[in-house]
Amino acid sequence: MKTTAKIAIFTLILISASLVAQGAYLPSPERFSLKNGITVFYLKSADLPLISFRMWIKGAGYVFEPAELEGVANLTATLMLKGTAKMDANAVASALDFMGARFGVSAADEYANVSAESLSQHFPRVLEIAADCLMNPSFQEEEFTKERKTRLASLKAVKDNPGAAVRSYFQKAYFGAHPMGHLASGTETSLNKIALADVKNYYQKYFRPEKGIAAVVGNIDKAKLLDLLNATIGAWKGTGPAAPATTIPALPKPKGQKLVLIDKPDATQAYWVLGAPGYAVGDKITPQAAVMNTLFGGRFTSWLGTELRIKRGLTYGASSNFQSWTPGGIFSASSYTRNEKIGEMLQIAFDLLKKARAEGFSAEEIESGRNYLLGQFPPTLETNASKATAYVRLTFYNLGFEYYDRYLANISSSTAQQAKDAAAKLIPETDFVLVVVGKAADIKKQLEKFGTWTEKKITDPDF
Repeated sequence: MKTTAKIAIFTLILISASLVAQGAYLPSPERFSLKNGITVFYLKSADLPLISFRMWIKGAGYVFEPAELEGVANLTATLMLKGTAKMDANAVASALDFMGARFGVSAADEYANVSAESLSQHFPRVLEIAADCLMNPSFQEEEFTKERKTRLASLKAVKDNPGAAVRSYFQKAYFGAHPMGHLASGTETSLNKIALADVKNYYQKYFRPEKGIAAVVGNIDKAKLLDLLNATIGAWKGTGPAAPATTIPALPKPKGQKLVLIDKPDATQAYWVLGAPGYAVGDKITPQAAVMNTLFGGRFTSWLGTELRIKRGLTYGASSNFQSWTPGGIFSASSYTRNEKIGEMLQIAFDLLKKARAEGFSAEEIESGRNYLLGQFPPTLETNASKATAYVRLTFYNLGFEYYDRYLANISSSTAQQAKDAAAKLIPETDFVLVVVGKAADIKKQLEKFGTWTEKKITDPDF
């Protein structure tokens, strides 16, 4: 490594350590509540004439939609931008384009996400449009039919892309009938069942102002912001009965190996995802798991990347990660390779999983992993948007605004033994789900040594 590169990395580490000591990663915002129950966090940032807005609406995510109407949450969110009582879809889009602003509504797993970005001078108008879309969506039959048709076509396109398809097949194989198994996109079967009345009902039932947590970061004075919020989203009133409970059942845990092969006869490469139980948001193992995962598959020079890409040239990409939610989480690893090499690749992956559980990582590797995480973290909270998102996320999961300081302090003090313990707990040995998408005629024989596979055709309905 060149001297200049070493100095740059060392400087980043010193800055990170200093910020941890100061507790300065995330400035403390002001907090206030609107009359309709929306909690708002505010931080003035006058560096640039920009403002970012974020709001999460608890309970409006796709895990709360009826199983038979899978996809209705995200469909509803999208249609909220397709016209109001005052503006049609083109008028909304044109107004935002004219201001160079961005506004969106989407349904994530546990919440719906509302976001907006604009120049400070345009923010009042952007928030007016946002409030109109939130409060008065028109839900026109024409826009509903058009959007559903687009989504059905997109599902067909996903199956033509095995790298994308394997994710959907894995989600279904791992979670099964659990609400976390819902695809945000829906399926062909569920989309064809959804009527416009279902969209309207979902909006009325789950998009509730009292469930909103919002944040505004940017160049705007508090007094002006309060007036603006009260005149826009503060005027939003939920209709009908109170919002339903938002408890998510415990996540399923695999018992033994669940092996699923998706036959795509025209595939020249095989894609795979392996998953096992992880941990919930805020779990105390998070920092140690982050160090461990960084070394195993979380960066370019990880074990997976080094063995599968750099040393053997089997792929252009291999990685692992953790996903966490309120009721739990999952660990997953994934990659792809030529059909004739899938057996070799999977064997290497299993050998690395076994090695991580049994041997852990060297002190030198742990130091490298810690330094990598500490050096990569500061830019993630640099922008107005990232700060606004952080305020909302930390409040949603009851983590506290000092969470990142604690997290990074624990990263700094993580040891090789702690990383090995995290690997022993979280990296699977016998209980996991493995999904492979590829040409069965070319790869089936290679897969037999790993166990008994359930085979499906990619042309079968849904996932």
